[in-house]
Amino acid sequence: MKSVLTTALRTTALFVATTGIALATDGTEIGKTGNWGWGVGAGLAIGVAALGGGLGQARTAAAAIEGMARNPQAADKLQTPMILGLAFIESLVLFGLIVGMKLAGVF
Repeated sequence: MKSVLTTALRTTALFVATTGIALATDGTEIGKTGNWGWGVGAGLAIGVAALGGGLGQARTAAAAIEGMARNPQAADKLQTPMILGLAFIESLVLFGLIVGMKLAGVF
């Protein structure tokens, strides 16, 4: 857990430190940078959607596999709802991707 927190803090520090460099201008476009916050929001939306989807899919698969291991006769009854649940979770991740791309102005 400590290494995950350290990695998250390092990634956040790197993001904060490099944002100014990425948005630097030569002085002729001061005030014309637009709403760069939409791009940051889009990136965060996609990241949070992927993180939540990954965690949700991991818990779903773990619970289904544990149920199959405890009761092998119920494996065929658990597999279809598990796959359906994984598809629903993935659809939410794709929805987050579409919302993030819309915020970024891709379409």
